[in-house]
Parts: sequence; C-alpha cells; structure tokens
Amino acid sequence: MVLSLDMKTAFISVVLGHLFTVILISAYRYGHKKDRLINTFYVSKWLEVIGWGLVIFRGSIPDYISLGLVNSILFVGIAVETIALSMVQHAYNRQVKRRYIAFTLFSIIGFNLLVFLNSTEDARIAFASFCTGMLLVYPVYRMITGSYTSKLKRLMGYLYVIVVIGLFGRALLTLFTDQSMGFFTPSMYQALSFLSLYLIMILENTGFILLYKEQADERLIRMATYDDLTATLNRRTFIEQAEGILTQLSRSKSAVSFILFDIDYYKTINDTYGHIAGDRVLAGMSALIQEKLKDVGLVGRFGGDEFAVLLPGMNEEESDAAAEELRKSVEDLQIPSIPVHVTISIGIVTLNKCFEPCVNKLYKWSDNALYEAKHRGRNCAVRIRFTEEQQGVIEYV
Repeated sequence: MVLSLDMKTAFISVVLGHLFTVILISAYRYGHKKDRLINTFYVSKWLEVIGWGLVIFRGSIPDYISLGLVNSILFVGIAVETIALSMVQHAYNRQVKRRYIAFTLFSIIGFNLLVFLNSTEDARIAFASFCTGMLLVYPVYRMITGSYTSKLKRLMGYLYVIVVIGLFGRALLTLFTDQSMGFFTPSMYQALSFLSLYLIMILENTGFILLYKEQADERLIRMATYDDLTATLNRRTFIEQAEGILTQLSRSKSAVSFILFDIDYYKTINDTYGHIAGDRVLAGMSALIQEKLKDVGLVGRFGGDEFAVLLPGMNEEESDAAAEELRKSVEDLQIPSIPVHVTISIGIVTLNKCFEPCVNKLYKWSDNALYEAKHRGRNCAVRIRFTEEQQGVIEYV
C-alpha cells in the first residue's frame, strides 16, 4: 500500500509551524532587541519560512528558483539555526564562525552546480541531505559531550543524533537503492520524509526555546548566587552553603576553620585613586584568592572589602599555613596601572570535633580576631583560640 500525501498542504503546515514561532519570537523581541542569541534564531526561522514557503510553489516557478534558490536559502537558514544552537551552549567563536561560513558556501555552490549540470534528483537529494547532516554535527556533539551538559541538552543531543543518522541514511539510500526519496514522489519514504521534517521542526523550535530558558535560568541563578564584581559567593549564598557543610562536619566530628579578612586601608585606596581603581583591586585580589583556594575552601564576599573563607577539614596548623599563604600572595599582588601596595588583615577560628553549625558565631569570633590584627599593625593573621571554658584567647598565628 502506498501512502500518498498532498505535499503542498503538508509544506503549508510546516511553514505555518515556523511562522507561528516567528510571531511569538517577534513579540518577545519587542523588549529584547539587543539579544544576539534570540536574534540569530529569529533570522533562521524567517529563512526557513521563506525557503519552505517557496517549495509550495514548485511547478509554478522556474526550476532555478524552486531548486537552486530555495535550497540555498534553506542551507543558510539551517546554518544560522545551528549557529544559534552553538551559541546557546557557549560553543560559538570566530573559528566556528569561519567553518560554518565555509561549509555553507560549499553546500550552496555544490548544490547549484548540480542543478546547473542537470544532475539527477537523487544526486541533489543525497548532496543536500549530507550537507544538512554535517551542519548539525558540531552543536549535536557539544550537546552530548560538553563538560556542563544538562539532561535537557543531552536528551536533545540524542534526538538530533537520530536526525543526523536519518539524513545520512537518506543520502545513502538515495544513492544505492532504486527507491525515490523525493518529497513529491508518492511512496512510503515520502510519508516518512515529511513526518521526519515535521518532527524536526518541533524539535528545533521547542527545543531551542527550552535551551534558551535553561540558559536564562542559569544566568538568574548565578546572579542570585555570586557577587558581580568579584565572582565570589554573595553573603546569603555563602552562609547557606557553609551551614550545610558545617552540619556534615559536625556529625562526622571533623575539624573546620573559618577565615575573615579585609583589605588594609581600602578606603584610602578609593579616596586616592577612585572607586574604579578600588573595584579593580577587589577583583584582582578575589581572583587570586579563588585560584589559591580552588577545590579547597568556600569563598564569599560579606560586604565592601570584607571576605570570608570556610576551610572544611582543616585544623589549626593547616589553616594557619593557608592563611599565611593568602597573606603573602596578596602582599605580592600587583594591580596593573594602580601603584598601590595591597595587604590584608586576617582573623582565624578553628573548631574541632562536635560544634554548633552556626556561621554567625564563626563570623563573630573571627571578626574579633580580625579587629586584633588591625590593632597590631595590619598585614598579619591573628587566631582566636578557645580554652576548655570557651574563653576566647587571642594569639598570633
């Protein structure tokens, strides 16, 4: 039994699907016209609307338009859409851009040469299918193998793998079997081809919007979690994460150290060189601190030039060494174009075995030690050590 479709009606449904996406994006773009990512996807949808729309008039317009021009538009549309898929994964750069431009030009020139040389429909179908599949390979590969691939990206990646395999399979079947793979030739493959085209449209449109939403959510979470200037945890997030870690350490009777530090004479730096220079000092110092404590401790900005560090599992000796390394590293730090000598004062507290998982108490104790460090001349670390009666005795590290 041969299932025959009215392909003009079928293509109208595809065009309408892309057109409704364009309309919805147009409404969203009204307040987001500078969003490069959404604009890229928006352009790709318009190109697909135009390309598939022209297919509807096949037979009523010259072949060089219905074949050469239409497929050229679709190649560009697919290329722009795959660029958008790469951008939403933060996997788009100048090198990728050059490769896409080169391969898109290859696809357009190659297909139009086949049209000009009056090649068979099978050759054109095979070439177009192969080129379309190749355009999808890079973003699909990144979806599946990326370092921070979400479940959504991975699922979309596997669905796109099916699409790519189907396109390559269509190219091979066209070349090595007698079956026609054309959209306008009634056959079982015609129905499968259209069904695949329709499902791909849903995957492209819905999938991209979900990826864009996921990216926006990640951006909002980052804004709510990290300090913009220093890229350290903000105070609220630091306390939440620190108290979770403290609870675990208390149950396992492990040691924990807490460091509080600020920049010496930071107000003088701002008053002398300006707040922009002060911000550069903060950014440079926090970047250094985070590099030194990478995978070791939790770093957060508590406000102004004051920072806190939680060092899980570190006893007094280990935290003293960590604090001294931080102090010396900052002392050696040079901020480009700002002739200032940056130093920090540090307060440290260490708790052993069972303790109450309360960040506010650790902050209060280390703040007392930090105040003593200021009193003793700055650019030093002071520890508050507890006696059995929990009386604070301030000592140098």
